[in-house]
Amino acid sequence: MSTKVIPVFTALMFMLTPGSFATSYSPYKKQQENKIENKIVYNKKKHSVTLSWSAFGSSGNYVITRGGSRLASDFVPVGSTSRLTFTDNKPNADKYENYYKITRNDITIIVSLEKQIFGDNMYFYDRKYEKAETPRNEMNSHFSSIGQGGPNGEWTTKRQAYYFKANVNGQTYDSGGSGSASSAEANSIELGFYSHIGGLGKIPADVKLGAIFTRPHLSGGANATCTFWRSIENVTVMRDFSWTVSQSTSARRMLIESTSKYISDIGSSNFWGSGGFIADACYTSSRPNWGGQQQWYTRNTVFPSGSGAMGGSYNMVWQGCVNPPQADNINSPIPATPIIREKPFLFIDDDGEYKVFVPAWQKDRVGPSWSTTDMGKGKVQDLLTNWYIAKEGDTDVEINKALKAGKNVFFTPGHYSLNAPIQVNRKDAILLGAGIASVTLEPTEKNTWGCIYADDKDGIVIAGLLMDSFNSTTYQVRVGNEEANADHAANPILLTDITCRVGGVQSKNIQIQASMQINSNNVVGDHFWLWRADHGSQRGGNARWVRDRCKNGLIVTGDDVTLYALFAEHYQEYEVLWLGERGRTYFLQNEPPYDAPNQASWSSQGGRVDGYAAFKVANTVKEHHSIGMGSYAVFTGTDGNVNKKNGFEIPNSPNVTLEKMCITRFAGPGNIQNVINGIGGSTATGVNRVPSYNNGAGTQPYDEEFRLPNRESYPAYIIMDK
Repeated sequence: MSTKVIPVFTALMFMLTPGSFATSYSPYKKQQENKIENKIVYNKKKHSVTLSWSAFGSSGNYVITRGGSRLASDFVPVGSTSRLTFTDNKPNADKYENYYKITRNDITIIVSLEKQIFGDNMYFYDRKYEKAETPRNEMNSHFSSIGQGGPNGEWTTKRQAYYFKANVNGQTYDSGGSGSASSAEANSIELGFYSHIGGLGKIPADVKLGAIFTRPHLSGGANATCTFWRSIENVTVMRDFSWTVSQSTSARRMLIESTSKYISDIGSSNFWGSGGFIADACYTSSRPNWGGQQQWYTRNTVFPSGSGAMGGSYNMVWQGCVNPPQADNINSPIPATPIIREKPFLFIDDDGEYKVFVPAWQKDRVGPSWSTTDMGKGKVQDLLTNWYIAKEGDTDVEINKALKAGKNVFFTPGHYSLNAPIQVNRKDAILLGAGIASVTLEPTEKNTWGCIYADDKDGIVIAGLLMDSFNSTTYQVRVGNEEANADHAANPILLTDITCRVGGVQSKNIQIQASMQINSNNVVGDHFWLWRADHGSQRGGNARWVRDRCKNGLIVTGDDVTLYALFAEHYQEYEVLWLGERGRTYFLQNEPPYDAPNQASWSSQGGRVDGYAAFKVANTVKEHHSIGMGSYAVFTGTDGNVNKKNGFEIPNSPNVTLEKMCITRFAGPGNIQNVINGIGGSTATGVNRVPSYNNGAGTQPYDEEFRLPNRESYPAYIIMDK
């Protein structure tokens, strides 16, 4: 008789006592009424595990077997009972290495502490109990069966994270293979949309994987320009690392021991992508190849010796790297990263407990934050003590309650509906998503404010989240209120691996004022994709200009704001509007809106200037410095007569400088007519560059009064603490 495994609903809250882990139930949601309730309690004093469950099956005893992991090669019998509870008095020594199958008739449920803590969308692998190929087989089955790899995967609602426990006794998760990661012989792990790989060791060398491949779904696999929304961190890749991606993809804290490439090798021609981001990494054997990638940002990474180019077409920025390419028109090596705090991450500590490592702030750093023996500078927080673990189905009520109680929030993969913004209103609070874009925050019709409001407090961290908009809101993310003026220089605010998406997925008309507004001082942003969708699951063409409305991708009013790896695209007015002093941006990727219907509907500065600059520094700003800026014309949805006068606009001021600017045209009849302030040439003649502009010969833009979002009132139950 075949046995079917039923997904188990566990929406449970941990209550810690000196002798045990205990759990209590939250109410069923309507769509989960047919799932089987269960809970698991670990008694530390007795070292026993007690299971309980609701009735299922028609007759006979419940048979209980135990394995060391969810996909363990062996599950051993531990008992049988007619009751709805069972106690295992001799479990495995590590409480997390006890996975129970409870079977009656042809139904089996799986119960474990990890499943109870983290829910159904986090998958844990343990080489101690599983074959090397087991994780790869499961992940690749997900890739092929639920649309993660195909064109429908781009808009799937499925979210998932795959976590690998540290290798033991010299074992690895590499089942062997050869050749390029794209080949069948490589036995690669294929990582799809809205997916994350995380190592649970202290350092990348603790978790060793084989080959990794992100398979593009366009042009037969050659075109990676829509290979979005996936991430990998804190692992070693032993064989080919084929990270063929574009925006909203993050590779962090990596040890790469073999070949690596960032463009597809499927087929014979037209290999291109629009990525990407790598940080805090080390390559040990060969210099990687970025091939036909349009642009890329790489930070604090070590490459093998050499200084030759490593591919890339227009704008490649290498910051705080060891052995980067030499400077030329395309490559911009920047010696150090002036201020950075790496993204926090989940790991298992020496005591066997789940912890979160929160890296320390560092200045003028070169190379990675970790070594082969040391996880780096920072603090360790106990997950079950210091954090609230949010699971799909939680709303702003549960999340804001946890923040108010002093907890940080770890978001497991899934969709989170918000009737009001998540309110981050205390010093050093952390929101951490399990992988970039595997966690999606979605305002409801009741929420006209946005996804996240962070108050003007020291040390806030917001990381690894996708903000989506099915309804109109003022913002998607706002940092600091309109009067924010605190000095956070000693403990800045960090935003890292943030995606804001406007449009593409909803059928009704929406209006967002700005995807993100930063009002606080001393904010550091480390990898954003701010995207008014140029395509999606809904009808495009003329409908998109009215249906998917958003003026600005980013507005900065705070002083001393530093951004690394800023991707901002397709907004209807200034895509980045900078009003604060002493701002810095290292790398910008931009495409203007594809779909401005005509020039009259898309003109700035009182209708006197065609289009809107991608990056606008207001005339009132006295000091600013940014480097590595690319804007690319794709006017494919217009009447054929839409142009943009300037890629970039800044005041003619002695302390305002932009360096390494590039414009070109990818598609459509319209052009960007100048690089900056009326000079530099038009995309009609191909690629044009301006190495540096500072108080130059160009025409200063007209003075403007910018219409910023008005001060909002807040829902009564989440009034901001002042």
